[in-house]
Amino acid sequence: MEKTDAVAALAALAQDNRLDVFRLLVQSGPEGMPAGAIADALGLAPNTLTFHFDRLRMAGLVTVRRDGRSMIYAAQFDKMNALVAFLTENCCGGAPCGPAVACKPTRKSAKVSA
Repeated sequence: MEKTDAVAALAALAQDNRLDVFRLLVQSGPEGMPAGAIADALGLAPNTLTFHFDRLRMAGLVTVRRDGRSMIYAAQFDKMNALVAFLTENCCGGAPCGPAVACKPTRKSAKVSA
């Protein structure tokens, strides 16, 4: 990751609502969440949320896709892992300090009813 990309990502996350949105999307996994569900979960107005989504998308931290009438937002785990790697690149004075663990999200399994 280039320094300018890291600065853009950190700037996008440096606002409490955007940080909450991103963390919620990370929890939801690679399938993401509809914008309305995010608005409900965080108690944010849709027009305010659109502004925050745009900032996160411009930084490359989230993607969006249309599913019928819904807009589904998902975290970009590769970009998140690259940011964490960039931030810890010189950890421990450059000496190896343990294995770096990258987030590898899995799809949520469907609940099975008995």
